[in-house]
Amino acid sequence: MKILVTGGAGFIGSHVVDAYCAAHHEVVVVDNLSTGKQEFVNEQAQFIKADITDQEQIQQIVREERPQLINHHAAHIQVGNSVKDPQYDATNNILGLLHIMETAKEVGVEKIIMASTGGAMYGNKQTPFTEEMKEEPLSPYGVSKRAGELYLNYYHEQYDLPYIVLRYANVYGPRQNPHGESGVIAIFSEMIAANKQPIINGDGTHTRDYVYIDDVVKANVSALDSNFVGALNIGTGNEISTNDVFHKVVAQFEKNIPEQHGPERPGEQVTSSLSYDKAQQVLGWKPTVQFDEGVRRVVEWYQSNQNP
Repeated sequence: MKILVTGGAGFIGSHVVDAYCAAHHEVVVVDNLSTGKQEFVNEQAQFIKADITDQEQIQQIVREERPQLINHHAAHIQVGNSVKDPQYDATNNILGLLHIMETAKEVGVEKIIMASTGGAMYGNKQTPFTEEMKEEPLSPYGVSKRAGELYLNYYHEQYDLPYIVLRYANVYGPRQNPHGESGVIAIFSEMIAANKQPIINGDGTHTRDYVYIDDVVKANVSALDSNFVGALNIGTGNEISTNDVFHKVVAQFEKNIPEQHGPERPGEQVTSSLSYDKAQQVLGWKPTVQFDEGVRRVVEWYQSNQNP
């Protein structure tokens, strides 16, 4: 199968590309390298440097490559930045998607798989969140991702273009960019590896659901052959506070580093975790990597990549 992966040089996208290449699919990667790295792109994949917000460029690529499936991971994912600049967030996450979809319907793309957010989708509700809950995002990032989901449903109803939305919990693992605001495990790990003091935003009691990259990749692989149309949560159902994450990372480094707290970020939810029951029913998917083991793998990667 010929698959176009947007954001395929990024943290999650590059791991998905590795799996698709290993399964002998023909993979074309499109990435603007704003946060991704070209060295992360599998050598078996074709790489095109392009930006999904450039309508003419991205539509020409889709027309020329004529993929059977598009896996859409290119996005603006910073919650705090989306609060500061909602227009930038919408330009990437809504207009970027529309540029792709308008051409996908032309060239006969058979399916879209889109990465969305589970953590920022449901608002402050009783956890774990299920797909049946009303979507009430509290940040422009969550709003733009929900808009993308609704647009996919429109293209499915109007043009019979199937889609699967994977609503991720907090994904972590090797290659994660530690220089944004997302990816607290990567941020802590890089700073500790560089003998710097990490800063915990707020009082550190906010909880999140952390799902390891290998499990997320398996969901993207399973989605290739599924006839399901709609959204699926990809998480563990477990919640861990930022303070606990900090101490687990510190313990893996075998260092004695005290907590240090800074201001709380705007647009942050108090808690989130995702029920994966529906993904298990539909895809046969469930998380397999325990959090402590995942943190161990991340720390090991940072220790062997001092300049990640």
